[in-house]
Amino acid sequence: MNSSFLGTILPMLFDGLKLTLLISIVGILIGFVIGSICGYLLQSDHPIGKTIASVYIWIMRATPLMVQALYGYYVIPKLLGIDLPSTTVGIMVIALNSGAFMSEIVRGALAGIDPGQKEAGVCLGLTDVQVMFNIIVPQAFKVALPGLFNQFIISVKDTALLSVIAVNEITHQAQAYAALSFKAIPTYTALAAFYLVFLSLLILLQRFVERKVGK
Repeated sequence: MNSSFLGTILPMLFDGLKLTLLISIVGILIGFVIGSICGYLLQSDHPIGKTIASVYIWIMRATPLMVQALYGYYVIPKLLGIDLPSTTVGIMVIALNSGAFMSEIVRGALAGIDPGQKEAGVCLGLTDVQVMFNIIVPQAFKVALPGLFNQFIISVKDTALLSVIAVNEITHQAQAYAALSFKAIPTYTALAAFYLVFLSLLILLQRFVERKVGK
C-alpha cells in the first residue's frame, strides 16, 4: 500500500461511507419505530396485533438479509409494477430487518419493568398513556439502549450485503476498484481496516452514551 494507492482508495471509501451512514441511520430510525410498535404488541393483550408482529418477526429473522435485499430489489418491484432505486430498497431492507430484531429488545425491556410501577402510577391518577410514557418508557429505554445501539452497529455492517443489489456503499466501492485495478489484496485489506477503525469508533461512542445515560 503506497501513498498513490491510498490516495485513490480512501476517497472512494469515504464516498461510500456517506451512503452507508445514510442507509444505516434512516433504516435504523424507521426500524426503531417498527420495533417499538411490534415490541409493544408482543407483550400486549391484543391477539391480532401480537400475531401480525410475531409473523413479521419470524419471516425477517428466518431469512438472510441478502435474500431480503434480492427479493426487495428484483421481485417486489415486478409484482407491484414499479421501479425502486437500489438505495431505497436498501433502506427498506435495513429498516425491516433491524425492526424485527429490535422488537425483541423492546419487548424484553418492557417486560423487565416491575408491574408494580404501573399500578402505582394508576393509583396516583395517571392515565394508561401517561403511565406508559412517563414511567415505563424512560426506564425501558435505558434498559434497551445497549441492545439498540448494538443493533445499529450490526446494521452498519449489514449494509455491506447490499452490494449485491448495486448499492454504492463502502463494500461496493471497493469491489468496483478491485475489479478495475486488479489489486484485490491491498483493496480488501484497506476495506477491512476501514471498517475496523470506523466500527471501533462507533463502539467507543456506544460506551460513552451508555455511561452518560447510566448516570
